[in-house]
Amino acid sequence: MSTHTIYLYIEEIIRQCRLMFGSTGRLMEYFAVIMAHELGHSADEELEQLADRLDEPLTACERAEIQLRIEENAWSYAAALLPDIDSAFMQRITDESLSAYRRRLDSDIA
Repeated sequence: MSTHTIYLYIEEIIRQCRLMFGSTGRLMEYFAVIMAHELGHSADEELEQLADRLDEPLTACERAEIQLRIEENAWSYAAALLPDIDSAFMQRITDESLSAYRRRLDSDIA
C-alpha cells in the first residue's frame, strides 16, 4: 500500500466490460471508470486507517462495513473525477462493483 501503485489488468477489464455490456463497444469509457476508481483508492486519505482496522479483531459485520466504506470512498472519488461521463453507465458499474459488499453486509446483519 505504501507505494501508491495502481495495477490494471487489461484482459480482465476487457472481460468485465464484455460481461457487463455484452461487447467492448464502450471499452474506453469502461476503462476510464475503472481507472478513476483505482485512483480513488490511491487518493483516499482514509484508506490506510481503514486497512489497518481490517487487521484488528472484528466481527463479520464490522469487517463488511469497513470493506464497503473503502469501496464507496473510491467510487465517490471516481464520480467526482468523471463528471461528464454518462451517469447511468457509471452507476451501473458502481452498483455492480458494490453489490457483493452490500450483500455481505446484509447477510452479516441478518
